Amino acid sequence: MNSVLANLKERGFFAQCTAPEGLSAAMDRGPVTFYVGCDPTGPSLHIGHMVPFFAFRHLKAAGQRGIALIGGGTARIGDPSGKTETRKILGYETLDANAASITAQLSRFLGPATNAGPGPSPAPDGGPVIFANNKDWLAELNYIDFLREIGSHFSVNRMLSFEAYKLRMETGLSFLEFNYQLLQSYDFLELYRRHGCTLQIGGDDQWGNIVAGADLIRRVEGVEVFGMTFPLVTTSDGKKMGKTEQGAIFLDPAITSPYEFFQYWRNVQDADVKRFLLMFTFLSVEECLALCAPGRNPNEAKERLAWEVTALIHGGEEADKALAGAKAAFGGGAEGDKSAMPSVRLSRAAFDGAGFNIVDLFTSAGLAATKSEARRLVEQGGAFVGGEDGEPQAVTDVKAAVSAARLNSQGELILRAGKKRYRRITTA
Repeated sequence: MNSVLANLKERGFFAQCTAPEGLSAAMDRGPVTFYVGCDPTGPSLHIGHMVPFFAFRHLKAAGQRGIALIGGGTARIGDPSGKTETRKILGYETLDANAASITAQLSRFLGPATNAGPGPSPAPDGGPVIFANNKDWLAELNYIDFLREIGSHFSVNRMLSFEAYKLRMETGLSFLEFNYQLLQSYDFLELYRRHGCTLQIGGDDQWGNIVAGADLIRRVEGVEVFGMTFPLVTTSDGKKMGKTEQGAIFLDPAITSPYEFFQYWRNVQDADVKRFLLMFTFLSVEECLALCAPGRNPNEAKERLAWEVTALIHGGEEADKALAGAKAAFGGGAEGDKSAMPSVRLSRAAFDGAGFNIVDLFTSAGLAATKSEARRLVEQGGAFVGGEDGEPQAVTDVKAAVSAARLNSQGELILRAGKKRYRRITTA
């Protein structure tokens, strides 16, 4: 197997490939041009979206030529893959704004961009990335011509054999969504014609769409192109990676703060650390394995994982601040910088007199969405309040109140919900 593919496989980026031996031989002959697509269905990517883009950077670093395709056109329909119901249809202005935001996020992660129009592919030394938007060729398509030239190559029976469509047939698949595979396949054909793209990569839920695109190019252009998918990453307890009780872990710091982003990785389960180091950092395989060697403290590996991923997404300065905030939280204030922790400013007067009711306090701090949720948190032993020094202590009485005596000399207080979520309370 080609060394580039072998590295991806060793790091966990390999689920299926249309023709592994053919792709390996193509890479042995020289750089291939590949693409990853992403529909702008929201203003920010979350970490689950990023698996193909980590693989993108490995391929780019090995000299392959990369295209990041923003699906400003396909998002007007919505991909049914992996969904049990129809996606919400967004307005065109919203999709354009989302596309601009996501392009900016990917530009920071993938490296410098080059013109998205037709022209020479990026240099094989891991040079500029091509950013393209399929709105440029899908938005003005003539539907009749498209059906004659493209639709004629698709078998409905074969389309319905793919898992994504089979699952949706049980809950209802709209004709609008049924067109999605044709459009994604046309993207592959268009990128082949514009940039010589011969490889599409993506999550394993895209397998059917990728195979269909490769087949379309074979039928229309008479050449062999390739598709490769990566596992849909789950945690060792079977949950979707990047999901928490509070929702997805987004790249946008206004949605998920760098501290909360860091904490997600710092608190992954021991069984997931090695796998995540290999997939979500660019440390060498040898260093990843050494960090997780028998006898090593797994918290050291988790801290390194958290710092590396946070630095990749938010920069080294934010990663340092998040690390300092984590040390402050878990060290009971003995070390680190509490200013990096998520903070909420509350009225000092609320702590005076009888004190701030524990249920109201956790609700006001944003550690519970409602008073009912805060009450359950307290009753189940998941509400912790810090003192002048030391680790926060559990409060289990819903009638308990936190007085001003619990504030430190700066008028601050540390709250914790469960094992992982902290808030630094400041007062005025």
